[in-house]
Amino acid sequence: MATKQGIFKIKTNVPLTATVYKMTLVGDTSAVTASGQFVNILLDGLFLRRPISVCDCEGDTLTLIYKVVGKGTEKMANMQPGEELDILTGLGNGYDLTVSGEHPLLIGGGVGVPPMYMLAKKLRAEGKQVSVILGFNTADEVFCEADFAALGCDVTVTTVDGSYGTRGFVTAAMKNGEYTYFYTCGPEPMLKAVYQASDTSGQFSFEERMGCGFGACMGCSCKTLTGYKRICKEGPVMRKEEILWEK
Repeated sequence: MATKQGIFKIKTNVPLTATVYKMTLVGDTSAVTASGQFVNILLDGLFLRRPISVCDCEGDTLTLIYKVVGKGTEKMANMQPGEELDILTGLGNGYDLTVSGEHPLLIGGGVGVPPMYMLAKKLRAEGKQVSVILGFNTADEVFCEADFAALGCDVTVTTVDGSYGTRGFVTAAMKNGEYTYFYTCGPEPMLKAVYQASDTSGQFSFEERMGCGFGACMGCSCKTLTGYKRICKEGPVMRKEEILWEK
């Protein structure tokens, strides 16, 4: 499915934490074909579109969960139901579910949590026993725990300061031998730690600043074992076996 540009109308836009918001929109979602893809949002007064991971897509409803980190996401946080956004959909490659096995493990850290939801929903629909680890710095930052539990996932929350759930990073909750495959999204230090701690193959979704979002500008290229790849086009999802970590 090719990238598609469309106008989406905001249904809801509510805070989940002090800095994280959940926005639902209505529009043509036909280009969203896989969990792990992202959208690129045009915002008034800003030259570059803002890439946001797809949290969920059901019918004509698109769900985005985003963190306010700059001018673009601050503008989004102030938008009201009924307002419209120009959005590019169908960007990036998504997760491959065919290799999950019966007991996949999903690991999301911070704003890497949202794309795990649609993935979990699809895996549960296939009858898979899904375990989820959600990593945050502190209790005040925790979101979506109940949403994953409602899907029937086995959910563990970790916080760096130990104020909620398991103390430590997401790797503190990884139990090797209890999962058949893993999927993960989050900041690069977390991804690298998961890579080193895991004992099966898996898929990583990388977060990267993007210029165009569809592979033209080459601004988000990274080196892999099979050559250079663009995070926005050949990524953001990459397999464990092709990742080449910078020293």
